[in-house]
Amino acid sequence: MSTELTISKAPAGVEGPGFFATNIDKVIGLARSNSIWPLPFATSCCGIEFMATMGSNYDLARFGSERISFSPRQADLLIVAGTIAKKMGPVLRQVYLQMAEPRWVISVGACASSGGIFDTYSVLQGIDKVIPVDVYVPGCPPRPEQIIDGFMKIQELVKNEPVRRRNTDEYKALMEQYGIQ
Repeated sequence: MSTELTISKAPAGVEGPGFFATNIDKVIGLARSNSIWPLPFATSCCGIEFMATMGSNYDLARFGSERISFSPRQADLLIVAGTIAKKMGPVLRQVYLQMAEPRWVISVGACASSGGIFDTYSVLQGIDKVIPVDVYVPGCPPRPEQIIDGFMKIQELVKNEPVRRRNTDEYKALMEQYGIQ
């Protein structure tokens, strides 16, 4: 059994004997992408698959998410997994608004992404009706490998996001579209 240590690839920069210089956005992005604190908002069978993702066979902690947060004030990634009823929409939005910036959202499964097979009056036809979504994970329910792939896409987004993106006019327009100040 090999116990090789793998080190995260350093951001592009200028290096020489005894020094290394790079862009502060890249350093902050690297640190953020490897220390994401997810908040699971699981309501149905997708929640069971998310539990499997956190178990020893798949172990999402390998990717820097050692600490699952059950408080929105201490989380920066909202993982919505399962069917969301229209009555739960305002609760989901409140949880999202209680999270500190920067915050990201993964929609896990067909129900959270589009209402799934429940095309009824009581089921929200996609959580993007109430909060912005960064990554969609398809499936009914998706396998843990798919959830990990979605998480890795969030890591790439976080790593490459400029620190000041949230101050741009485009981001402010997106938030206004959802009625968020």
